[in-house]
Amino acid sequence: MSTVKNKRDKVLFDDLKDECVKFIKLMNQLDVKNLTEDQEEEILGEMFASLTHLNVHSGLLKKQIES
Repeated sequence: MSTVKNKRDKVLFDDLKDECVKFIKLMNQLDVKNLTEDQEEEILGEMFASLTHLNVHSGLLKKQIES
């Protein structure tokens, strides 16, 4: 049984969960041996974008929960 109150909350939770999974996958990619400098920079750039996304969505979710 879901504890999510409404559709908007569910969308926020699902999006946050998906972005967490994406970030973890990116972290794991950094463990690959023999990455080129370009590959490493691309992964780090994607991680930064993912962190920004996580920050925004966690803030939205916090506001939604508090209201």
